[in-house]
Amino acid sequence: MNDGANRDATKRSARERLQVERERQKAKDKRRRTLVVSAAVVGVLGLAAVVGLIAANTGKGGSSAKGGPAVAPSGATGKDALAIQTGKSEAPSTLTVWEDFRCPACKAFETNYRDTIHELEAKGLLKVEYHTVTLIDGNMGGSGSLKSANAAACAQDAGKFSPYHDVLFENQPEETNDAYGKNAKLLELAGKVDGLDTPAFRTCVEDGTHDSWVNKSQDAFRAGKFRGTPTVLLDGTDIFADQANPLTPQKLKEKVEAAGKGGPGGVKGSPSASASSSGSPGRSGSPSPSASGSGKASSGHSATPSASSSASAARSAGRSATGGSGSADASPDHAGMPMDH
Repeated sequence: MNDGANRDATKRSARERLQVERERQKAKDKRRRTLVVSAAVVGVLGLAAVVGLIAANTGKGGSSAKGGPAVAPSGATGKDALAIQTGKSEAPSTLTVWEDFRCPACKAFETNYRDTIHELEAKGLLKVEYHTVTLIDGNMGGSGSLKSANAAACAQDAGKFSPYHDVLFENQPEETNDAYGKNAKLLELAGKVDGLDTPAFRTCVEDGTHDSWVNKSQDAFRAGKFRGTPTVLLDGTDIFADQANPLTPQKLKEKVEAAGKGGPGGVKGSPSASASSSGSPGRSGSPSPSASGSGKASSGHSATPSASSSASAARSAGRSATGGSGSADASPDHAGMPMDH
């Protein structure tokens, strides 16, 4: 009787020990699975953090997506050498322009003001400091803003910035078409500028030599809290600030000529009044304006866009940015930028 009871007790004890061991093993397996899952989550989060850091720093602080240094084009001026200057450096008036080669409103500005700007540059009365912006890439995707700006900087290296700048705007694709994201298109357009399509220029374009410099310029645009493109300042003052009396091309001409009377490159009796402004680093190799001051990079281009194209450019959704004043994009209707001469 006692032996039977002992055997039953022994069996129960064995079963209990086995059950305890099973529970212990289950707990161990659960801990192992938890550690594996936790490690995987940490790995994913770590990768996400790295990707986020790369994305956050793309185009910032002088490093491009390739991680290279910011290489300014030849003759770049201004703070951090972020401006490409056209016109004579001693000109009494300065026009500061922030532009995106994919921006329709920028094209509208260039189409309407180009002849006046080139005329004033040729007279030695005005110099222009161009800053490249990649706003459309950021808002609509693609890389056309970046690559076209790099190509323009490469043209500056070749002394052909001004004519190539004009060609890019004259041949601007639709805002949603990232045609300028293809180097082949940018090289094709270089063929429209005499002497620009060289091995050195091609290498500069294909290697993205100035990509980091362009990104640094975009950072400066963001830091300036400008509202959108184009942002145009005459001697530091937003030319579209007065919505009731915006500065037209004719008014721009009058203001600049008034500022230049009696000074360097004055309109009366000045040797520079009829001279080409190709002596400037930014204007080297650009076509000399005619006696009428047209200064077009190519013939047959109308200085006045159609009403439909102007309206389309004015309503472009991709060119706006948040921030402070200083832009032609003061409203969705783009009321700040006059289309008439």
